[in-house]
This record gives sequence, structure tokens and C-alpha cells, in this order.
Amino acid sequence: MRTDDFDYHLPGSRIAQTPVEPRDSARLLVDHRDRIEHTIVRELPRFLEPGDVMVVNDTRVLPARLHVQRSSGGRVELLLLEALTDDRSRWEAMVKPGGRLKSGESLHDHDGRTVVIFDGRSRNDDTFEITLRPTDQNGESVDDLLERLGEVPLPPYITARLDEPTRYQTVYARRAASAAAPTAGLHFTPELLSAIEALGVEILRVELIVGRDTFTPISTDDPSQHKMHSEWYSVRPEVLERCLRAQRVLAIGTTSVRSLESAATTERLEGRTSLFIRQGYEWKVVDRLMTNFHLPRTTLLLMIDAFVGPRWRHLYAEALEREYRFLSFGDAMLLSR
Repeated sequence: MRTDDFDYHLPGSRIAQTPVEPRDSARLLVDHRDRIEHTIVRELPRFLEPGDVMVVNDTRVLPARLHVQRSSGGRVELLLLEALTDDRSRWEAMVKPGGRLKSGESLHDHDGRTVVIFDGRSRNDDTFEITLRPTDQNGESVDDLLERLGEVPLPPYITARLDEPTRYQTVYARRAASAAAPTAGLHFTPELLSAIEALGVEILRVELIVGRDTFTPISTDDPSQHKMHSEWYSVRPEVLERCLRAQRVLAIGTTSVRSLESAATTERLEGRTSLFIRQGYEWKVVDRLMTNFHLPRTTLLLMIDAFVGPRWRHLYAEALEREYRFLSFGDAMLLSR
């Protein structure tokens, strides 16, 4: 297995720049193995049965991109990846231009107030640690600071302006903790969720904090040599028990998969996971997967390959030929293992 095996040509015109409205009008490619069906997400209940469970990742995206200034006036961009302390004052972050900053350097908002201390490199070579410093004005908290200075961090391949930031949040999002959205969940509306529950399908929640692996392509020729950075997940015991007893488990998005399979593989319901799902992985929980179309040469595409085998190439070729929209604001597919 080589990383080149997971390459394909993705024209820029196929990368969705804006979400469709309403959310559940996105197209859905359904793989029946012997044939492919083309429909829309609103029709998902047709493919579910009483006794199935559907699992979603209910993490919320932080306003994690901050623009601050050095004392010299130079601009600095921060992308917060993960809180390092319970009070969320210290963070692992991507910093541009991090290599030019000095440990202990103060960074300021547009009014010249110190809001960030640059602490230096993290244990990961390409990220840094920073400390947020809320101002004394109006008793500002860390969350207040993020709301005041931060913005929702859209992926770099989305260059269009997002007029409504809530469109990069799922309708069931809860705790703000992630640097990116669990994008397969962006297709759901409250009405669609109600229709699914009315069928007798139980909707369960897990949490995986989407972090830096979202931004990290496979850089090695042999994907087994790729270093997976860990992400925090949580699966309540009753959720895993219910999944193990269910007729079929449908995971919404690769982050839901990673949470469930990490819990079943490690027998730890909460903690950090560096699970790399690729060819040869023995599936323990997930039977079906609804997911968006992923970038070439990524760990997410290797997970799809582990789920359906080399057939993914046929599915992606069909989607490209039929002009499906790819990546975070794109369309989706429904797969069976």
C-alpha cells in the first residue's frame, strides 16, 4: 500500500465553496454494491429501518481563528487546535508566522491591549503553545475573548465568504471545542432528525474534538509511516452498549466512526485516540457510514478504503462525472461495510 494509491484528480470546480439551502437538499450517493443510487439527503429515512441506531458527533466549532498584532505592528494569525488546561487559557495552536516570534512575546488586539502570550513550540514540531489573556475590561472571560476576536475557521480550500457562520455548525452541536466541523452532520435539519426518530431509529451522540489531523495530509510514501496526532473523544457507556446491541449502526461522519471504534478497540470510553483506520482494520461497531467526499492522499480516504475496499475509486469517479460537490460544504454518500 502506497500513499499514491489514494490519489485522484480533484478539479477546483468540484470543491464546494458555499453550502446548499436547505441543508438536507444536498445530494446523496447511495452505494448498494450492485448499483449506485442518486438521491438527496432528505431521503435518508428510506434507507433506515426500525432497530437501527444513528450516531452523531455533537462537537461545536470554536471561533478558533484569531488575528492579533505584535508590538512592531506585524500581523499574526492563530488557529487554536486544542485547550491544554481546564480553564482553556492555554492552547496548542498553529501560528503564522510562528517561527519569527519569541517565547514570552506579547500579542495585542487592535486597541493595543495584550490578549495573547506566545509560549513557544509545542511537543509537536509544527505547532506552538499560546496563553490567552482576557482583558480587565468588563470582566472579560476566555470565552468572551474568543467571541470578540475569533472567527469560525473555514478550511483553506474554502475561499468564499460565509455570510452565516451557523452554517458551519451542525444543528445538534453542543460544547464548543473543535477547530473544524464534523461536516457530514452539516446536512441535517431538525425536521430530518425528527423523521428519522419517527421511524424507530435511535439517535445517539458522541464527542470527538476535531483537531490538527483535519489539516495534515499524509506526507510519507508509505501511509503506515504517517504519524497520527491524537484527538480527544468521549463515548458514554450507554451509547456504546446500545450500539453493540443494535441491528445496524450508522455513523454520521468519520469523526463519529473514530470515536466509536476507538472506544471499542481500546476499551476506554474517554481519552485521547491516535487510531489510524486503514486496510486490515477489524471493524467492531460501525456498519454503515454517511460521509462527505474527502481530499486525496488523506487518512480519511484510507478509512473509506478500509470500509468499502477499492470500490471507493468507482464511487468517487461516479461522483465526479455527475458533478457532485466535494469536501466540507459538498454532497455526501451513504456506504455499507
